[in-house]
Amino acid sequence: MQNETHIAPLRRITRRPHLTGVRRGPMCVSEHAEQAALFRWAEFARARLPELALLYAVPNGGHRHKATGARLKAEGVKRGVPDVCLPVARNGAHGLYIELKTERGKTTSEQIGWIRALRRHGYAAEVCHGWESARSMIEHYLTAGPHRGPALAASTPTPHGASHDQAA
Repeated sequence: MQNETHIAPLRRITRRPHLTGVRRGPMCVSEHAEQAALFRWAEFARARLPELALLYAVPNGGHRHKATGARLKAEGVKRGVPDVCLPVARNGAHGLYIELKTERGKTTSEQIGWIRALRRHGYAAEVCHGWESARSMIEHYLTAGPHRGPALAASTPTPHGASHDQAA
């Protein structure tokens, strides 16, 4: 299946936030640490799954200075876009989007709206809690086809009053 010699060190890193430069408590793992571990795994797994060369992150999250946020918004950065994209078509899906959360992370209404809209437009789009869940989703997508995750809640309004489903 996969080479466990590469997986074990990544598990240790995500359980030690000080190794990633992010400190939020003794046992808290950040989304940054989870995503960094996912991309380290992808580098190791490219020999087996060459499509992983196309895997990329969407730099949407994080705290920024107001001027930087305004500049990024003007450039088209949108709230709620999933964190990770694999633009490889499989079994009727145009590509895979993943919203990566920590084990206890919660999705926002904007993120749910994006995932629902992406699914409606022919993409596989999932929420994964932890890098290992995302790794499993990617492997499944590339080897067995798209997986439809649990149904998301009914249309959730955005802060501006219209749902993403209505807008998309």
